[in-house]
Order: sequence, then C-alpha cells, then structure tokens
Amino acid sequence: MSTTKDFIIVQNAHTNNLKNLSLEIPKHKVVAFTGVSGSGKSSLLFDTIYTEAQRQLIETFSTFARTFMPKLSRPDVDDILNLSTSIVIDQKKMGNNLRSTVGTVTEVNTYLRLLFSRIGKPAIGASFLFSFNHPEGMCEHCNGLGKKAKIDLDLFLDQEKSIREGAIMHPHFKVGGFLWKEIINLQLFDTEKKVKDFSESELHKLLYAEPYAVEVPEGKTTYMKNFEGIARKLENAVTVRAEDEASEDDKNAYTKQFKYSICEHCNGSRINERARSVQVNGVSFDELCRMELSDVYTFLQPIKDELASTIISKAQFVLEQLIEIGVGYLSLERPVGSLSGGESQRVKMAKQLDCNLVDMLYVLDEPSTGLHPKDTEKLLALLYRLKDKGNSVFVVEHDPEIIRAAEWIIDIGPKAGKFGGEVVYNGPTAGIAQTESITGKYLYGQQKTVFQRKKAVEFFEIKNANANNLKNVSVNIPQGVLTCVTGVSGSGKSSLIHDCFAKEHPEAIVIDQTAVGKTSRANPATYLGVFDNIRKEFASATNTAASLFSFNSAGACHKCNGQGMVSMELSFLDAVKTLCDECEGKRYQAEVLEYKFQGKNIAEVLDMSVAQALEFFRSEKINKHLRLLQAVGLDYLKLGQSLSTLSGGESQRLKIATELQKESNIYIMDEPTTGLHVSDIEHFFKIIKKLVDGNNTVIIIEHNLDIIKHADWIIDMGPAGGKKGGEVLYAGPIEGILDCESSITGQFLQGLI
Repeated sequence: MSTTKDFIIVQNAHTNNLKNLSLEIPKHKVVAFTGVSGSGKSSLLFDTIYTEAQRQLIETFSTFARTFMPKLSRPDVDDILNLSTSIVIDQKKMGNNLRSTVGTVTEVNTYLRLLFSRIGKPAIGASFLFSFNHPEGMCEHCNGLGKKAKIDLDLFLDQEKSIREGAIMHPHFKVGGFLWKEIINLQLFDTEKKVKDFSESELHKLLYAEPYAVEVPEGKTTYMKNFEGIARKLENAVTVRAEDEASEDDKNAYTKQFKYSICEHCNGSRINERARSVQVNGVSFDELCRMELSDVYTFLQPIKDELASTIISKAQFVLEQLIEIGVGYLSLERPVGSLSGGESQRVKMAKQLDCNLVDMLYVLDEPSTGLHPKDTEKLLALLYRLKDKGNSVFVVEHDPEIIRAAEWIIDIGPKAGKFGGEVVYNGPTAGIAQTESITGKYLYGQQKTVFQRKKAVEFFEIKNANANNLKNVSVNIPQGVLTCVTGVSGSGKSSLIHDCFAKEHPEAIVIDQTAVGKTSRANPATYLGVFDNIRKEFASATNTAASLFSFNSAGACHKCNGQGMVSMELSFLDAVKTLCDECEGKRYQAEVLEYKFQGKNIAEVLDMSVAQALEFFRSEKINKHLRLLQAVGLDYLKLGQSLSTLSGGESQRLKIATELQKESNIYIMDEPTTGLHVSDIEHFFKIIKKLVDGNNTVIIIEHNLDIIKHADWIIDMGPAGGKKGGEVLYAGPIEGILDCESSITGQFLQGLI
C-alpha cells in the first residue's frame, strides 16, 4: 500500500511559465514528462525539482565546503517534499578538454592501464606509465595530445601591416594589449615596417627564435627579459593547455589560425615509445585504444590470469553497458569534445549502472536523441534497470515509443509559453488516451497520411568518399527535393554529409545542434537581429540615438546595468537575486521610457509577444523577421524573453528561423526535431515543404520516423555503426526502401508510407 512517502509532492511551483502547479509524482517508477515544446516540462523537472534536490544536498555540507560548491538559488516553489538525491544525465557535452577521451571519462583506460602494468610484456612497472596525461607516460614530443599544432601564417599575420598597426592577428597580440606593448618595448624589430618587408632572418626571429635573454632599456636603467619566437611559443602552448580553460577569442584563434597534424613520433597514440613497446596477447596499449569498444570487449574475453580477473571484470562491465546502449562503435581514443549530445548522454548513462547507491532520482533529458528506432528497446531496458535497482527515473521525452513504455505520464500544457504551465494529465500511461491532451491524441490517434512527393530530376554527386568510416562511397543527392539521410548511430551519416558534401558545397546553410547561447542579456529579438531595426524605429520617431534604446548600452539602468535584476552576494550563502527597485525590472533608465513609438515605450515593446508585435509594427524590415518566428511556431515568445528560459525545442526552432534569413538554395539540418513534440513537427514540416516548393535542396540527417516518412528521397547508411558501417544500403525514392531487406530503417517505415 502506497503512502505519501512514495510520492514527491510539489507545492505551488511557479518557475518560468508554471502556473502555481501542485502535484504528486510517484517514486520508484519510470515517469515521462510530456507536452509541446515550451509547455513547461523542463521548468518543472529541471528548473524546479532537480534544482531544489541539488540545493538541499549542498545545504547538508559544512559552511566551509559550500564555499567551493555551486551556489544554487531556491527555485520558485513553495515546497517540495520527499525528494531524493538527484543525478541529471543530460546532453551537455563533457567539455572540450583535449586530454579527455571516451577511455578516460568512462575509466576504462584506468582498468586497461592497470591490466598492462600487471601482465604486459615486457613489464615496465606502474600503471601511470601508460597514461598520456602523466609526464612519465606521455609522448615527449606532443606532450600527450597526439597531434602537433602549426601556425597558419596567412591567417596569423597581416603582411600589409606593421607590428604597431596590428600585423599579428592572434588575440594575445591585439593592438594596445600587454604582449603588443612588450614586443614594441623590446626594440628587437622595426615595428613601423610592414611585415612583407621583413627579411627572411627577421621573420624567422619574430616567429621561431629559441628563447634568449634580451636587455630592455627602461628610463636610465635596463632589465633582462626572455624573448621567444611568438609562433614557437604559441605552438608549444597548445600542447599543454586545456580547451575548456581558454577564452572564446582564444578558442577561435586556435581553431582558425592553427593547422593540426598527427604527431610523427607517436603516430597520434599520445604515449611514449616505452609504453608502446608493452603488449598483452600481441596487442599494444595504443593499438587497443584505437579499437572500437565492442572489439576491446572481445579482446579481454580470452585473457585468463589471476592477477587480471578483477580488473577485466570491471572493464567488461562498463564496456557491456556502452555497447548495450548503442555506442559500441566508439573507440577509447575518441575525444569527448567530438561526441554528439546524444552520444555524450549515453556515455554518462552507462557509467551510472556501476553505481550501487539506491533511492536515487535520475533525471534524463530526451535520452532517445540520436538513437535509431532499433536502439529504443535497449534504451528502455537500461532505464528500467536503473529503476529496478530501487531508483526513480524521470524523463523529459518526445519519442512516442519511450512515452508509451513509461509507467506514468505527467503532461504539461495545454500549449506553449503563457498558454502552458498547467498539469493536463498526471496518471498511468494508458489513461492519457481518454483526455484532451495533445500528447494523448498523437500517441494513440494518429492515422497513416498520404504525402504528395516531389520527383528528383537533377543531382549532386559524391564520389569515392572515405571520410572516417566511409568505404569509398559514391552516391547521388537530388536537387530541389527533401532528402533524409538515415541509419543507425555511427553508420556514417554525418561523415557523408558534413565531412564530404558540405565541404564541397560551402554555400550550404548548416543547421546543427550547437546551442543558441544562454546569457541573460540575449533574447529572441537580439538573436534574430530584429532588435537593431526596432531601436532605429524608436530613434527615428524620437529624434534620438539608437543606442539609447539598448539595455546593453546608453539606455541601461545604472543600478542593475540593464539586467533588470540585482544580485546580492551573501558570502557562503546563496546569492539572492531581487527585482531592481530603480527600473522595476524594465532594464532601462526612467528617462528612456519617456520616449514613445506609436504610444509604447521600448520596455513595453520588449514585453510584447511575437504575435502582438506583428500587429503593432508596420515596418516590413521588422515584420519579415517576426514572420519567421511565427512560421516556426514561436509567435507566443516575448521579444525580450531571456534565451536562458527557452527549452531545447524552442532554441532549436529559433536557430532555424535565424538561418532561414540567409540566402542559399541548399539547407543541411542535423536532427532538427530534437526537443520537438510530435505536434511541433507538423509546424516544422510546413517550413521544410515551403523550402522544397521553392526548389531548394533540403538534406536532413534524422532518426525521427515522423520526419523521415515525409521524405522524397532517402539515403540509408549502414549496416551497423563504426567499422561495420560506412556503406550505402539504399538510395532512391522513399517507397523503394520498403523492399530493401538489409535496411533496418526500411523495416521501421513499414506501415508509415
């Protein structure tokens, strides 16, 4: 018999658009949180329940310990009872640190290093000798990165300028900066002379001189200063720095101004010759790290040694989970920064199965993202294994198969934004069919639809593609139609489109999974670029400067600097954010709000929804932007709403609306339905249809059958992931895939087309 202790009780939640929600959520079940994009699912589960669970956990630590931990503000809820310790498994990338790989984050490398130190021949000693992150194990030539950086001089130097004018284009040497001043003060070069006029020896000295002492005059005295060629110094710095510790400017410079090549000494393996010389069953450590996870598992099976049995069982357990969840095609050496959001989430999920803590609350954000329908059953098995260990599993999800397989549904809606934020349904899964829920209607009432498809006439050609796991692939991609590129995870879809087709067609607009930004100062109007036009309208009508109407510039409230909120630090306690009492959250100085355009001040305009703004403005320059937001179903958003409050689906559609402004006739979209409810997909498809009707080429990499079934043409990759993929199983009109016996995608499309 259940008691109130078997439920998490939420009392009066009003985070973001939630309308004073009070509800009971059963523990120790798989619970799906559903609803249209922007309805309030994430506000309830992540911003309220998970945030409060984290905050309460941090409160249990000592005052001293809390000074080193994140400071979480109490969410907008009266109370939440019976919370468990929470773990979030989301799609955030696990950083861009050059030293983090699949092997290091899953700790499989740790077990394998121990294995090689115990039974490897010849024996060389401790496990750290096989670590590319340890001075004793790393390749001394690339410092354990496996690659060497080389400055691209065409992008690094502006030959037409002098050093004083800013010839060195790396951000460290910007005009007026510390290092720019230092080069001038050293008086080693003629800083007034254009770089193109430097002699060969002068240029070599500037770029590649080995460190040497220089006597620098300062007033009547001198001091000694070391000088090293600026390119040499920067190239060496790459080998020791971590990507996620750098500024955005630095990251861009290291991406754009450097060329990377495999380290010729370790051949990219990262470890030194001594570590590479050790073998287990004829395989060296670096060879093992290059294998796919499924092959590493196979390699470990025949090893029988008392010293190794415990190590092997631990490694195999983690590998089993990774293979089971559908990422067995990854290699141990794969950098975590190169994983997709879905792959990152599945790696995190597999790690949790080795946790023996019980009565935990696992919170997952669309775990089906990036998964082919055939892998859905494996994902569900994993979710239920987490639950069967005595935990609660709460999932935000749009995939119908995952939702139908859940034990309980909490549907938030009925619509998005200000029209959502209410509990539409809270109960056992099957019961949603008897409600007015949009989710229920799509789950249990969909009919097969007949689509009018467009025939392909002209084609782009891809010839002999060998990127990553592609096996000399040649395939035609039709022009002016909708092509879906399908296949299981790791089958070669992205390699074919991003690494081959997009590189041959740089004019293509690529809409991928990168975030739209989460700063409190950014909003839909600024992101879309329409805010500039709005400020110009105000400036013209009031005969003032446009900067006056920017809360990031001249018009900002002096007290909160245009934030609308004032943050008060309470030392070791949580910072308290309160509404700015000077501007009352409007972000602007009082005198700015005196200026009106068509009877409204700038703060009142930013408080309008997109739909209201379309009626208010008469400018076609403004309305053409706003109609794009309307077309992607975001007409309920407020112009000034912070991007940090948008859901994943809303962010995705905002990005699509922005990219649609650009001129091109080729659009590449990578899983654009991420974060979209089934009903939102209909909105999305109308945009795609309009593009195709305008004779644009649209290529979509997708797993979602609700999009794939609309395709005019399909290219199915496979048959499996990694080295077992990289082939074209089928390419042609979509109906033909139903007869392709080798296509798993074709099997799942039966009955849909």
